[in-house]
Amino acid sequence: MKVKITCVRQTEYKDLSERYEIRQEGPMCSMRVGDVYFSDGEKPEGFCTEAWKTVGPFVRRLLAGETHFFGDWMKDPASAMVSCNDGFRPMSCLVELCDN
Repeated sequence: MKVKITCVRQTEYKDLSERYEIRQEGPMCSMRVGDVYFSDGEKPEGFCTEAWKTVGPFVRRLLAGETHFFGDWMKDPASAMVSCNDGFRPMSCLVELCDN
C-alpha cells in the first residue's frame, strides 16, 4: 500500500514576502503544482524536506489505517488536504491512500 501526494495549489503572499523575507536567488520550492509523489512512509525523492514535516505525519497515519482526520472534513475519508508551513508560499497537497 502507498500514499499518493499531489501538489494541487501554491498560494503566494507577496505582501508578507516583501515585508519580512530575505529573498534568495532561484526558486524557493522544488515542488510545482501538478507534481505527484508516492510514499511508503518515507519522504519521496524530490519532495521538499520542510513540507514533509507537515505532510509526512498524514502519510504515516493513512498507512497505519487511520481515516477521518479532524472529523468528516474530507469527502474521501482516506485522504487529507495538507499545506506546508511556508508562510510566504504554502503548497497545498492532496494526500490519499492508493493501491499503487
